[in-house]
Amino acid sequence: MSVNAFSSLPLSAPMQANLAALGYSEMTAIQAASLPLIIKGRDLIAQAKTGSGKTAAFGIGLLHPLNPRYFGCQALVLCPTRELADQVTKELRRLARAADNIKILTLCGGVPFGPQIGSLEHGAHVIVGTPGRVQEHLRKGTLKVDGLNTLVLDEADRMLDMGFFDSIAEIIEQTPARRQTLLFSATYPSGIEQLAARFLRSPERVEVQALHDDGQIEQRFYEIAPTQRLDAVAALLRHFRKQPAVAFCATRQQCTELVERLEAEKISAAALHGDLEQRDRDQVLALFAGRSLSVLVATDVAARGLDIAGLELVINVELARDAEVHIHRIGRSGRAGEKGLAVSLVAPAEAGRAQAIEALQGQTMAWYPLPADNTSVSLLPPMHTLCIGAGRKDKLRPGDILGALTGDAGLSSDQVGKIALFEFQAYVAVQRDVARKALQRLTEGKIKGRSLRVRMI
Repeated sequence: MSVNAFSSLPLSAPMQANLAALGYSEMTAIQAASLPLIIKGRDLIAQAKTGSGKTAAFGIGLLHPLNPRYFGCQALVLCPTRELADQVTKELRRLARAADNIKILTLCGGVPFGPQIGSLEHGAHVIVGTPGRVQEHLRKGTLKVDGLNTLVLDEADRMLDMGFFDSIAEIIEQTPARRQTLLFSATYPSGIEQLAARFLRSPERVEVQALHDDGQIEQRFYEIAPTQRLDAVAALLRHFRKQPAVAFCATRQQCTELVERLEAEKISAAALHGDLEQRDRDQVLALFAGRSLSVLVATDVAARGLDIAGLELVINVELARDAEVHIHRIGRSGRAGEKGLAVSLVAPAEAGRAQAIEALQGQTMAWYPLPADNTSVSLLPPMHTLCIGAGRKDKLRPGDILGALTGDAGLSSDQVGKIALFEFQAYVAVQRDVARKALQRLTEGKIKGRSLRVRMI
């Protein structure tokens, strides 16, 4: 028997038979690493992306201790979108065929509330839902979680991206303290650490090695004259056509000059440096995280602590003075199994810095000639961001914004990107081709029963 065989796990005979019937024989890497711990009842933080088999990992884990005779919510799975919740529900129902009469219910926004109340009155063993709608049912008392054994946060980084931290916290605070919590995330931003520190009990950490491999980052170095810097950045952006990108500058002045140059070349860019007011900083980060900016131009100090998912390109406009800072800069690309690219511009005066980086990395730099600039290439970000004139202080929640956009004859949740909530304003990213429709929908309609000021930025 293979050590990675499902038959090596202490599962019931009916579950084993069902897994065999479904064609599940060998566990994937994330299943082999996490399932033994889940079955033992341990809390877990698992880094796993879509397609890695994570749904079966937590699905088998949460079904294992289920009591079919107790028609109360014993397991709750929170997902960022309705589409993912539907996928998870479908997979759980396949896995639950081994047991008699297991009821799995989906609670998501964008559908009528009444029928969900009716379904809940008949009882359900497992609830799969989005944070906003689950929170709503808990507040109305139509969902009870006092008998909960297992809580799963699926694609936790995406839920945090959409601004659901407060909703998740409110939901978790209503669950029993003696529950098992399983957190699955493709990336590990600071918000995940906050969640784990606050709500998980001595969690085990599982990370499949292939997800974060330094070999995933390709480095290219270009020797330039100091006067070539700004031209070179624009040429490289158009040559590689990768976005989102971060361009690291040495000074605030260099940031400002580069942004002005890129904007003049019709490449959307914004600066992030220490002179920005908090409100402006929030807006720049909301635009960039929402994929409404092609390039974030930043100093090292301003970018400290940022965790940017899906970053395709890092440009060192000037080499860092410290080789360790260089390693930190380029490490922002190539995350979650994606191939990263880091390009560095090196003027003759930076030769000593280049040698220090070479010595630290223990490998020779790969030098390339600058590509010819193809000015006919257009770099348009895939999303537009809308700014809403209300925020947390106005009791606005991400689910309210999502619901206003995805109601009858509205957008699909796939067309809505990151939602960022601040005290007095909110930002929502939508696909570029539906941005005007989204603006019209929010301007002419109501959010949480109120007409709010909305503008495109």
